[in-house]
Amino acid sequence: MRIGFWGDRVARKLKRSLAGLIAGVVCIAAELVAPATAADLTPVRAAYIPVVSWLPAWVAKDKGIFEKNGLDVTLSATQNLSVLPGTLGRQFDFAPSTPPDIIKAVLAGIDVVAIAGEGIETKDNPSTHLIVRKDSPITGMQDLKGKVIATPTLGAIIHVSVLHDLKKNGIDLDSIRAVEVPFPNMPDQLKAGNVDVVEALEPFAGQLLAAGNRSLGDPLLSVGDQVLYTFWISERKWATDNHAVVEAWVASLEQAKQYMDANPQEARAILAKYTKLPEPVVQKIPFVTYRFSLNAQDFAVWVNVLQELGQIAQPLDENSLVLK
Repeated sequence: MRIGFWGDRVARKLKRSLAGLIAGVVCIAAELVAPATAADLTPVRAAYIPVVSWLPAWVAKDKGIFEKNGLDVTLSATQNLSVLPGTLGRQFDFAPSTPPDIIKAVLAGIDVVAIAGEGIETKDNPSTHLIVRKDSPITGMQDLKGKVIATPTLGAIIHVSVLHDLKKNGIDLDSIRAVEVPFPNMPDQLKAGNVDVVEALEPFAGQLLAAGNRSLGDPLLSVGDQVLYTFWISERKWATDNHAVVEAWVASLEQAKQYMDANPQEARAILAKYTKLPEPVVQKIPFVTYRFSLNAQDFAVWVNVLQELGQIAQPLDENSLVLK
């Protein structure tokens, strides 16, 4: 009897210990597989321009990809790329940029650095066009002498590439007149004859061409057969101190691109949400050729272009523009 009594007590203790052990394992397992809470995520503030170039970031946000990579991302729409370098480290952690914008910012003493690629311009997938009316006598760059060009921004990448193309074709740049016109207003200005040619970006370029107007080609490709167009930048010190966050950002963009490839219609729904464009327009917008890696040579060609145009006079080491 006494042996049975003590045996029962030992058995009951073993059962309680085993139950506690199992409960502990279950709790640990639950913690391992539980989704990250807001407190576990690193807050990140990012600006964007509401055009298709920045679609991967929107997909990463809406599909929870940023969160899976440990980031709590707040996206804010803005319209002017050129002012964004000065906001980094204060208003934003990541911002969109183009080669002329970062080059001019760095030479102006703003310590920013490119941290991730975004869009590249290629012959088989152009996103910009120099467009004239369907009845225009202009057939090539040589015919633009003395003409009026509508540009979204005088110092922006599209106009820089147009000037580069004109100079390559022997046109005196002082002979042309450039006026700033917002993309949505370009069709009316072109139709009215107030300008002779417009620097158009998708989806506006596609709408202009669908109306019968003619393209003189993609000005960005005057710089090279494949050129860096858009990318992400950060304040240099912040990026250096937050390499893990930068790596999570790049990984999120790459995973978002994979999602876009597998789910193009869902990606277009997100495109419509962020651009607020009508569904028929969204369905016709070509996706950009995305590449998230960067190298110094991507910037060297643009440094040369800006020097040739006399827009920068100081030397600049292109290696300093890319996060190490």
